[in-house]
Amino acid sequence: MLRYFKTFLVAAETGSFSAAGTRLGLTQSAVSTQIRRLEEDLGCTLFDRSGKSVALSDEGQQMLGDAARIVGLYESMKGARAQRDMAPLDLGAVSTVQSSLLPQAMQRFRVAHPDTHVNIVPGMSTQLLTQVDARELDIAVLVKPRLGIPPELKWVPLIHERFVAVAPPDAPDTLKTLLETVPFIRYNRHSTGGQLVDRYLRRHRLWVREGMELDEPAVILQMVSEGLGCAIIPSALVPLRQTPHIKEVPMPGQPLYREIGVLVRQSALKRASAAALIDAFVAASHER
Repeated sequence: MLRYFKTFLVAAETGSFSAAGTRLGLTQSAVSTQIRRLEEDLGCTLFDRSGKSVALSDEGQQMLGDAARIVGLYESMKGARAQRDMAPLDLGAVSTVQSSLLPQAMQRFRVAHPDTHVNIVPGMSTQLLTQVDARELDIAVLVKPRLGIPPELKWVPLIHERFVAVAPPDAPDTLKTLLETVPFIRYNRHSTGGQLVDRYLRRHRLWVREGMELDEPAVILQMVSEGLGCAIIPSALVPLRQTPHIKEVPMPGQPLYREIGVLVRQSALKRASAAALIDAFVAASHER
């Protein structure tokens, strides 16, 4: 019914259903139909019609101010909602996502939301999960938690990422011998991905020569490239094929994977900007 009030105001201003239709992108017949339905709903006659000309009736003149206030109030409410949607977004992201998916996702997001400020918070998956759950973050892109997703949160999968064993070119070709003879650059065991690696080593009874431990797969890859040791890292979001002086060593048993996705509070999904940011991450992941 609101659009009928808008049509009424334009018709009153122009004094013509034909001119009102031109301004609104409607046919004269459509304008006439909308005015008639509004009159039927209000139980009054808004225009005196004489041939092709129309003029406000006395009832229409009385309704004009109220109609303008109704339309004005609606436009004000729309403007207030748009202003709220420009509020900052707090986005958590693990390191590999920041250096890979994030730039492409932000490019897409900026097309529709050029003025929304995005505060990017780094962290490990376990930390980011806690922050989303505590409402300190609106959205986080992280490794899927092992213990499930709380019902008030939504999980959007992005990438199924395989782990690979990497080593300098002259290192042994079997994983057991490699780990026993070359220093192991360990993926931080406080991280979800590092815990997956640790469980894999235990399950296959593989013992390592401890070298270093850190939470940056891309940095670990660079360390291996410099000949500082070997490692087991997730491969999809690091420049594996572009990094020189490394080789992959086969890993026994079932392939080891982790899932990267978006974690968001259900309530945050009501914000158009939050939904658009998630869509941008989904699109960026499909380009990998």
